[in-house]
Amino acid sequence: MSLIEAIIFGIVQGITEFLPISSTAHIVITQMIFGYSFPGLAFEIYLHLASVLAVIFYFRKDVIEVTAGFLNYIMKRRAEDKTMFWFGVYILVATVITGGLGVLLSDFFGDGMKTPAIIALALTLTGFALIFIERFHRYGARKEKDMTVKDSVIVGLGQTLAVFPGISRSGATLVTGLLIGLDRDTAVRYSFLLAIPIILGSTVLGVRDISADMISYIGGLNLVVSFAVTFIFSLLGIIWLIDFLKKSKLIYFAIYCFVVAALVFFLIDPNTVMDV
Repeated sequence: MSLIEAIIFGIVQGITEFLPISSTAHIVITQMIFGYSFPGLAFEIYLHLASVLAVIFYFRKDVIEVTAGFLNYIMKRRAEDKTMFWFGVYILVATVITGGLGVLLSDFFGDGMKTPAIIALALTLTGFALIFIERFHRYGARKEKDMTVKDSVIVGLGQTLAVFPGISRSGATLVTGLLIGLDRDTAVRYSFLLAIPIILGSTVLGVRDISADMISYIGGLNLVVSFAVTFIFSLLGIIWLIDFLKKSKLIYFAIYCFVVAALVFFLIDPNTVMDV
C-alpha cells in the first residue's frame, strides 16, 4: 500500500463512518477499486477505532455527563442524576443486544457477503429507509427523560442490522431512534454515543485478527497515517453531519446511496478482487 492510498482509506473511513451511508461499504468499495484484499476485519476495526476516538473527543462533555450521572445515581440516588443514569442504561442495553447478536451473526455475515451485488442492495435499502423516515414518518418530540428500556431494545435490534455489509450503523440507529419517536437531536446524540461501546467492543474482539503479516502488508507508516487521517476526517464528519441535520434533510443521503449502489452494481466487477 502506498502512502497516498493509506491517506485515501483514512479519508473514506473518516468521512463515511458517521454519515448514514455505510463506512464498511465504502471501505470495501475502495479496496475493490485499488485491488486490495484484507482478510478478516482487522484493518476496518483499526480505522473504526480512530473514528470512535473522534466521537469521544467531540462528545467528551456528554460522555462525562452520562458517566458521572450514572455512577452518582448508583452511589447517592440523587434525583437530578436519574435521567443520565437511565440514559446510560439504555446505551448499555442496546450495546449488549447488538454485541450479542453481532457475535452470533458474524460468521454468516463475513467476507463472503462483501460483494458488489450485496453492497448495492444494502445501500438501496438504506436509501429507502431514509426516504421513509423523512417523507412518511412524523418526527417525535421525546428526549432522554422520555425513553424506556423498550426503546433501547428496539434501537439495539436496529443497530444489529449493520452486520449486513452496506447497512450503515449510524443510519440504522438514527432511523430506528426517529421511528420510536425521539426528536432529531436526541436520536443523533444517542446514535453517536452508542458508537463508543459497540466500536470499542468490536475492537477488542478484532484484536485476534491483527498479525505481523497484516502490518507488513499495509506498512507501519501507512497504518499510523491512515489512523491519524481517519481521526481528523471523522471529527470533521461529525461536525458537518450535526450542522447538516439542523438545516437539511436525510433524503439527500438517500439519493447518494442510490447513486453509489448503481455505480457499484454496474461498474465494479466482483471477479477483479478475490476474497473481499
